[in-house]
Amino acid sequence: MRIFNLGIEKLFTSRYKKYEYFSEYPVEQQEKVLRDLIKKASKTEWGKKYDFKKISDSKSFKTNVPLTDYDELKPYIERMVAGESGVLWPGKIKWFAKSSGTTNDKSKFIPISKDSLKSCHFRASVDVFAHYLKSNPDTNFLTGKNLTIGGSHKVNALNKSIRTGDLSAVMIHNLPLLTRFRNTPPSEIALIPDFEEKIEKIAQSTIKENITSLTGVPSWFLVLIRRVLEITGKDNLLEVWPNLEVFVHGGINFEPYREQYKKLIPSDTMRYMNTYNASEGFFGLQNDLSQDDMILMLDNGIYYEFINLDDYYKGKRTTIGLENVETGKNYAIVISTNGGLWRYVIGDTIMFTKKYPFKFVITGRTKHFINAFGEELIIDNAIKGLDIACEKTNAVVSEFTAGPVFMDTEHRGCHQWVIEFDTEPENIDDFAKILDEELQKLNSDYEAKRYKDITLTRLEVVNAPKGTFYNWMKKRGKIGGQNKIPRLSNDREYLDPILKQLESTK
Repeated sequence: MRIFNLGIEKLFTSRYKKYEYFSEYPVEQQEKVLRDLIKKASKTEWGKKYDFKKISDSKSFKTNVPLTDYDELKPYIERMVAGESGVLWPGKIKWFAKSSGTTNDKSKFIPISKDSLKSCHFRASVDVFAHYLKSNPDTNFLTGKNLTIGGSHKVNALNKSIRTGDLSAVMIHNLPLLTRFRNTPPSEIALIPDFEEKIEKIAQSTIKENITSLTGVPSWFLVLIRRVLEITGKDNLLEVWPNLEVFVHGGINFEPYREQYKKLIPSDTMRYMNTYNASEGFFGLQNDLSQDDMILMLDNGIYYEFINLDDYYKGKRTTIGLENVETGKNYAIVISTNGGLWRYVIGDTIMFTKKYPFKFVITGRTKHFINAFGEELIIDNAIKGLDIACEKTNAVVSEFTAGPVFMDTEHRGCHQWVIEFDTEPENIDDFAKILDEELQKLNSDYEAKRYKDITLTRLEVVNAPKGTFYNWMKKRGKIGGQNKIPRLSNDREYLDPILKQLESTK
């Protein structure tokens, strides 16, 4: 084991040196990534269509290749799912990460090539712990195991050679042999599709392990931690895993959960490390745990462009490269990847906090959404769900807004909707039940989080008197003009003031 750990440390040290290089030459590194992507994909259908052989730099790349989103790439991806080779990326893509849907689809299928698995997703794991080791040279995390909770989508065969699952399932299924020694639970448990069964087996199988690090989504880990404490009868997690020292988290905002983790893991030396990962790629990590921002990863097969968010909302889609970004401004991210996504508007927004090295914070999405638990509920889901619920209950909605109710030590999370009806349903509870069921049909990630009430319980509907939203907007000085009632929010910025206003009028 000591020889194994020395090998791992050597690997981490080597990767950190690569980071030091691209931090010193970030623009040059990104140009190299673009050249490599263009060269490798030049003989694909996409490469021939947009004449990749004539592209020599970022300027000609922007001139030749249009911006895309999932709906525009969907016809190509569908052919790849059917088994065609060389469409968006060389060879046959055998794995697709199932992710939250778009306006027209319940789910997206993001191509995961061998190149993106190796040099992006798996390299990310090395990058995370390479930076952690550099910042914490006295760490003991290599003396124990890393506990990971994957998602709840099982791996499915789309045909004889093509498979799909959520990103964590795809990664667990393809995990390199070298890293399996340090990771727990074993794949036969990690890939159990039933989330409740998986949590139980992870808890039972790991309580006697020497767990030194955790990796996953904060909301899901709360479910596991509570079960571990129930089984062991312990008061906090350090009584079960005394050598636990770091939680590498991502997927959702950690702040609503921070105080709960402090209670469950009462240690001043416990560390929390944020990452920015998605089905489309791994983009950043928190290299300084005393600061909230993350470094942008520049050598993992992803070429970045950015659209000023003000321009984006005005319909302008002019992109800039890394060399032209400014700190303190919001940008929509555009990526080209070694998985075959080309000038793809991912839908996330970031703000740079520093240049050389380039560091940033995630500021949201290009559209309103709720993603407090990894459910990525978009406004289109909300509108369609409400339409069906109204049709089935003969109700008419006048105004609404929705947001999360965060988990606490006693309750699961849920969504809370404040709705002002023009025509009320006969039974608000029936309306809420139908709306919840329809949202599950419309959004596979919301459906997964609602499964058996493990992460999310059924949504709540607050019936607001007529005039509520008008009075609230008036109080905010937002009446008339282009002012709009915010429909979905990832926090309680709008819900709490409205509920306070309702309470004051009782």
